[in-house]
Amino acid sequence: MFRLDLKVHTKIAIVYFFLAAGLGILLRLFYVTPIAANYKYIIHAHSHTALLGWVYLALTGIIYRLLFQTTKLPKKYLYIFLATNISLLGMVFSFPFQGYAVVSIIFSTLFLFCSYFYTGFILRNTPDEHRHTQYFKLIKAALWYMVFSSIGPWALGAIMSTLGKTSIWYKLSIYFYLHFQYNAWFLLGILGVVFYLFQKLKLTYQPRDFKRFFYLLNFGVILSFFLSTYWTNPPIVFYFLGGLGVILLLLAFYQLFAFILRNKYQLKAGLSSFNYQILKITGILLVGKIFMQSLTAMPFFADLAFKNLDFVIGYLHWVFLGFVSLALFGFLNWLKLIRLSKKAFYLYLSGFVISEILIFYKGFVLWLGLPFFSSYFMILVLVSALIPIAVGWIIGLNLRKNE
Repeated sequence: MFRLDLKVHTKIAIVYFFLAAGLGILLRLFYVTPIAANYKYIIHAHSHTALLGWVYLALTGIIYRLLFQTTKLPKKYLYIFLATNISLLGMVFSFPFQGYAVVSIIFSTLFLFCSYFYTGFILRNTPDEHRHTQYFKLIKAALWYMVFSSIGPWALGAIMSTLGKTSIWYKLSIYFYLHFQYNAWFLLGILGVVFYLFQKLKLTYQPRDFKRFFYLLNFGVILSFFLSTYWTNPPIVFYFLGGLGVILLLLAFYQLFAFILRNKYQLKAGLSSFNYQILKITGILLVGKIFMQSLTAMPFFADLAFKNLDFVIGYLHWVFLGFVSLALFGFLNWLKLIRLSKKAFYLYLSGFVISEILIFYKGFVLWLGLPFFSSYFMILVLVSALIPIAVGWIIGLNLRKNE
């Protein structure tokens, strides 16, 4: 009999990932063959399904599992979860056909309210045993950043009706939302799970060190938003604030990675070899993310990224398909919320790595004016197809009855 618990919650999240990956392939096909669809509308559907379907549902499910230690979902949570999925399905079936219009805006707004209710549920009901832990402080901050990021979508409506889409405030509101999703809600949420792992493996992160890390990280996250304003040629103080944000983030992650390296043998001993490999790959991708973000503190690279869409897409996919998604797969496998096949994982990793190489290759070719091979787009479609194939494989494995 069908029973809605946290494992089903997780499977639904992965199905959204499969849908998002399929829409991604459709976007690639626009450059290969005529497609009877609106490209911009498909982009909206793809991005919303990926960020709000896969990442949001997977990360919120993991947070629930850490704080409540059960896979059974209480009625209040079920109502929030069901309303969230109604909003997600509404977006999946409206964005491809109308883009941002009445129906999709209604469901997007419903999703925002569902995220607020989820945040309220977690903050009100988390057991006292978790409330003063390091991992809960990170998770709580992540949830508040998620709520804070929604200022961007709320502002869009007012900006579109008054200033229009050509206003710099239109793009800035989108960048505000994406910054506090990618670099705050996703990042701190994942770090919260990492610190939970530290506690489970009895790795002591000294309170004084954690306090320093926490403040460096949060001030860095907030100030690094100003990197997203460089394209407007803002007052020089904005460049200073953005650069300071990067320095604070570098200091925070230097401290964190130093701790991880000091304790790598304990981490390796406390995890299965497969989960340890996923953690290690995720760490490498996080270093790459920090490096690319740091480059944009220099006006030359900020301007280059703004003018070259391939570099932006490469970075966003590096964070979403790489760092965030691999971290989520690793955590879900570690918590036994899914069964993750090594072959499916490495197939996914291959699709991600090769497609990233191709995306950045195109960016460099356009930047430097180098020759461009004609079969590029077809090869990119075929390589990118490895991602939905791998995700579908994972879904199939987890649809089998538990042995």
